[in-house]
Amino acid sequence: MRHLAIAFVLLASVAPARSEESRSPGILKKGQRVAVVGDSITEQKLYSRYLELYLTACLHELDLRVVQLGWGGETASGFANRMNNDLLPWKPDVVTTCYGMNDGGYRKYEEGIGKGYRGAMADIVGRCKKAGAVVVVGSPGAVDTLYFKNPNTKPDVYNDNLAHLRDVGRELAQGQGLPFADVHEAMVTAMAKGKAALGDAYDVCGRDGVHPGPNGHLLMAGAFLKGLGVDGEIGTFTVDLKGAATASDGHRIVSSEGGKVELESARWPFCFSGDEKSSGGTRSILPFTTFNQELNRLTLIVKNLDAEKAQVLWGPASKTFTRGELEKGVNLAAEFAETPFSEGFRKLDSLVARKQSYETVMIKQTINSFPRLVESSGKDKEVEASAEALRRVLVETQERMGAEVRAAVVPIKHTIVVTPEK
Repeated sequence: MRHLAIAFVLLASVAPARSEESRSPGILKKGQRVAVVGDSITEQKLYSRYLELYLTACLHELDLRVVQLGWGGETASGFANRMNNDLLPWKPDVVTTCYGMNDGGYRKYEEGIGKGYRGAMADIVGRCKKAGAVVVVGSPGAVDTLYFKNPNTKPDVYNDNLAHLRDVGRELAQGQGLPFADVHEAMVTAMAKGKAALGDAYDVCGRDGVHPGPNGHLLMAGAFLKGLGVDGEIGTFTVDLKGAATASDGHRIVSSEGGKVELESARWPFCFSGDEKSSGGTRSILPFTTFNQELNRLTLIVKNLDAEKAQVLWGPASKTFTRGELEKGVNLAAEFAETPFSEGFRKLDSLVARKQSYETVMIKQTINSFPRLVESSGKDKEVEASAEALRRVLVETQERMGAEVRAAVVPIKHTIVVTPEK
């Protein structure tokens, strides 16, 4: 019983801190375990949250398990030193990595930087592959061209360094036959467009120049979702004004009469926050990225519209489209700021945020200390057993929280009304 007693003491010490396939040709399969790994940008729990939100709500049928293992200040070699204890016991099927920001040393690129990064990433990839996991090799992001302040390195110089490390990561992924996520290019491209449109003060990589706000993290999530190979097809509704309405998989027609269609959707679109100019939300970055076009398509097609235009009422809002637009198909997820899914998505986000906050405490304050604890005890067998007993308790709690997240995605009833305009 001594090892159980030690386990409960350890648990008390952290309490105060608070066989369906993917629809796409991507790598995700039903029931897989996905680990999101990286430095302080991952530990911000923003892009990792958006990834889990997307994998849970937009690909709900896959029933995926997600954990984030971000660690502030970490390099690839730092993670390599802790992955046997912190990651591999969780038995991940898919691992996304995001290192390079700290590996670059915040100075001009030199070959030694690339060599060290390449070696550490190859070590991570090799051990993950040996354990049976697929690695989505993510590049580092970028630094903000206005807000990055370093006495020795200008933003363009450090972004060049990060671009070199991106190339190292891509070469490694290609050589190992693994997917790659170009986070750097996504951020640099959108940052240039965003600042051109909204002014140089519009930050994409954060007001400290390194840690993005929600807008930059949405870009990161998008890059990883592309790396995962998701097809972005949330669903299609076809409203025939002279016939029956139809819906694609994941959605069910409850009733249909003329231009009014009631639906029930088990597959949710991704929903956004904030206004059109603030970096403190995800919506402002949308004009400068292809997130909705490539990853978030919930399409309405209207047939047999005799008028030149029609008003579409969906949930709390309405919008007018031309006949040509409706015949081709309009992306409801992109066109409507507030949707029938928005409230459920906000509640889901709260559950994901709570779970991922727990994961940071679980790993950084507890599980990561187990090897040192066992070593300092002289490898006492009961101490080792106690540590493993506590690991099981912590992971079981994380799994219960994950189950709560997945259970929150329930079919949502909503109505579309198409009214011809004279």
